[in-house]
Amino acid sequence: MSERFESVDTVRNGLRGASYLADESIAGVVFLADRLEKPVLVEGPAGTGKTQLAKSVAEMLGARLIRLQCYEGLDESKALYEWNYKKQLLRIQSEDEGSTWDDVQTDIFSDEFLLTRPLLEAIRADDPVVLLIDEVDRVEVETEALLLELLSDYQVSIPELGTMSAKQIPLVFLTSNNTRELSEALKRRCLFLHLDYPTLEREKEIVLTKVPDINERLAEQVARIVRSIRTMELKKHPSVSETLDWARTLVLLGRESISEEDARQTVNILLKYQSDIDKATKDFSTNSAAHFASAPT
Repeated sequence: MSERFESVDTVRNGLRGASYLADESIAGVVFLADRLEKPVLVEGPAGTGKTQLAKSVAEMLGARLIRLQCYEGLDESKALYEWNYKKQLLRIQSEDEGSTWDDVQTDIFSDEFLLTRPLLEAIRADDPVVLLIDEVDRVEVETEALLLELLSDYQVSIPELGTMSAKQIPLVFLTSNNTRELSEALKRRCLFLHLDYPTLEREKEIVLTKVPDINERLAEQVARIVRSIRTMELKKHPSVSETLDWARTLVLLGRESISEEDARQTVNILLKYQSDIDKATKDFSTNSAAHFASAPT
């Protein structure tokens, strides 16, 4: 198989071109995933850019993104494949009386009656594909078994048709918010990448990259206040996407810097529980000088 990336720097620069600011660790794991033909398990708190990494890699490569959104109760028929039973029944009913069951069975268990789901679709794709298995920690342990053959050998076994091997090796990303411990068998098949909330400087750079027309002073204030909020004991800490929403809101309101009143009026963009909002607004008053002093230009 041809190699997608020449070097780690190629990955980092390509992701930057897709507006994803990757450090050496992120770029290195994506590079190795291609060279070693291994999936990447991306773990970390919700809202740290795990899903966006897969999307940005697909954009960088000009590849099709196939996404399996995991949830409790996900089964083979939604993740892998199922048979079109209604169409099979119609085929059986239309068969001539002289046909044998073997003839009918061979016909109805064929591609014409197969409904492909994301995992099988990625295996059968002719075009370049990035497969995103999102929030894999939401499925039951038993459901993980569906993934093991795919992740180790890039193939899928269908009892009626046999083994289907990948026409090409897709880049595979699995994301987890650590709501439960994943099995050793699953982890063993993957390269591991942990994404935490960005540093102040990196979050400021993300804001400057993603929010048009924002000035550097406002971007730094946004990053500094969000970083402070994340140190509190909250039901839900603000994600990077919510940081960006807050920054866009302030720009739309015509703000070039944040006052305490601005923060109070717009903090609901960052926080989604009233108890968290109350804690943050109290902190705004207590630490007003630290939060709302003019940032260095």
